[in-house]
Amino acid sequence: MHANYDTDIVAWAAEQARLIRAGRFDQVDLEHIAEEIEDVGKSEQRALANRMAVLLAHLLKWAHQPERRGSSWDSTIREQRKALARRLQKTPSLQHCLNDTEWWEDAWLDARTEAAKETGIGFDRFPPACPWTSAEILASDWLPLN
Repeated sequence: MHANYDTDIVAWAAEQARLIRAGRFDQVDLEHIAEEIEDVGKSEQRALANRMAVLLAHLLKWAHQPERRGSSWDSTIREQRKALARRLQKTPSLQHCLNDTEWWEDAWLDARTEAAKETGIGFDRFPPACPWTSAEILASDWLPLN
C-alpha cells in the first residue's frame, strides 16, 4: 500500500514513519517530508503570533476602556504572558519573531481587529503600529496607561 500525500495525509504520514523506522529510505517521500517539517516551524510561529495577538488585544482594551478593566482582562493578560514566556523558553529559535517586523505587523493587525470587534471601538481608533516595546508587552508588571 502506498498512501498518497494529497488524498490522505494521515495514512501518508503513518507510512512515511514506518518506512523511516524500517530504514527503507529509498522509498521515503523526501520532498513532502521536508515540506511538513518546515510547516511545523511555521505552525509554531503562528501559535506564537496568535498568543501575542490575544495579549495585544487585551492590552489595547486595557488602554482604551479603563472603565471596563477587571480581573478577567488582568487574568488573560497574565496567562498570555506566561504562555508566551514558556513557548519562547521551550523553543528559543522563536525569539527571532520578536525582531521580525512582518511578524509584528501581522500580530498587531490581528490584535486591532479583535479589540475593535470586542469593544465596538472603531478599528482606525487604534494605533496603526504597536506603540509598545516587546519588553513592555512581555513584562509581568507592565500595563499601558490610558
